[in-house]
Amino acid sequence: MRYRPFDEREPDSQYRRLLGRIAADGIPVPTRQGPKALTLMQQTMHFELANGFPVITERSMKSFWRKPIAELCAFINGATTLDEFATFGCDWWGPWATPEKTAKRGLPPGDLGPGSYGGAFRRFPTADGGEFDQFQHLVEQLGELPGDRTHFVSPWIPQYQVRGAGKTPRTTIAPCHGWVHVRVLDGGLHLHMFQRSGDVPVGVPANMVQYAALALMLEQLTGIEAVAYYHTISDAHIYDDQLEHVKVMLGRADRRLPAVTLTEAGQQVTDIHDFRAEHFQIADYEPHPFIGGIPVSP
Repeated sequence: MRYRPFDEREPDSQYRRLLGRIAADGIPVPTRQGPKALTLMQQTMHFELANGFPVITERSMKSFWRKPIAELCAFINGATTLDEFATFGCDWWGPWATPEKTAKRGLPPGDLGPGSYGGAFRRFPTADGGEFDQFQHLVEQLGELPGDRTHFVSPWIPQYQVRGAGKTPRTTIAPCHGWVHVRVLDGGLHLHMFQRSGDVPVGVPANMVQYAALALMLEQLTGIEAVAYYHTISDAHIYDDQLEHVKVMLGRADRRLPAVTLTEAGQQVTDIHDFRAEHFQIADYEPHPFIGGIPVSP
């Protein structure tokens, strides 16, 4: 990935404008989590990676920007339990794997279930009773058939996501992100991540980091330069109790995006399962101050 020099990058306003659209035009809807949410459908951001890596600058992520990458590495390796996440340095899934939530789904304590991201990505059930590793196949297919339109990964195992009378889903939370379509155009790798549901003040910035990092992983493994990242959110929302924090971000000026690259150790990785958060490094990151206490609704 080739970044322009920092002073030649254009300040990026896409995330701030997304927050502004939802705050101004979002439709208020009730939620299972409690607070109402302002919701807009079909919101998209497009980042030319030469202009910087999509780590938001409206609030600082300096202390935790690697954690979303750790989470994705855990998912790619099939992690579905709190103990497995911990081995990758991902420590924020506790509220979604409480004894109450797991018991309701017939799952062991601390287990998100086989229908969660790790189950779908590493062990997608096949018709013959086997398992399919989607990311391993993605890398292989990009190498063998780079021009195809079918480089696709899904976190959704339909039979594990059923809801309604007499039906029990096999996960404590329906996957919100992780539909990935990769396209090779004019020799460059374009990665589009589609998100079913996005908590824009809290979750979406983490998702931006982890799937843009995936583009770097794929570049390393295939030799195809990553040039663009696209992020589409079907249900983009802000919870009522987040609005005061959003107003602070809306009042901040646009800033240039940083550069995220692989470390020397990261440049030696040859298997997608071997990437870890510490294989990524950041430079030129000059965000606005940290905003603490933004509510999260599990």
